[in-house]
Amino acid sequence: MSQLKANNDQWPQALATTTLFVDDLGMTKQFYQRVFGLPLVFEDDDSAVFKLGTMLVNLLKVEAAAELVAPAEVAGRGEGARFVFTIEVDDVDAMCAELAARGVTLLNGPMDRPWGVRTASFVDPAGTIWEIAK
Repeated sequence: MSQLKANNDQWPQALATTTLFVDDLGMTKQFYQRVFGLPLVFEDDDSAVFKLGTMLVNLLKVEAAAELVAPAEVAGRGEGARFVFTIEVDDVDAMCAELAARGVTLLNGPMDRPWGVRTASFVDPAGTIWEIAK
């Protein structure tokens, strides 16, 4: 641990890009445009990259993902949740109303969690779970 502290200037400071593996690039791209209203910063036949704050969200076709993670395997959508992305918002209930207006069905919430946070979650077409929280 002391080695990490000594070299803290070399330690990563932020998450730069998240790559999500998607079965249907077109449908998932439309979802991100409709629901998040994010700017598209790059697109080719295999991917669409959006800017979310200071982070890039790369939607990558499953067929192209295998090369990225080899020799590991790309898991299928129906194999269960492996992570949740949380976005902080000012008003969870108001954001839920906005999501509903954009055609999003909530997975859960809005609810008050035992640790003092109000949350709600939804799933994108690729199976990625997004949580909004205050």
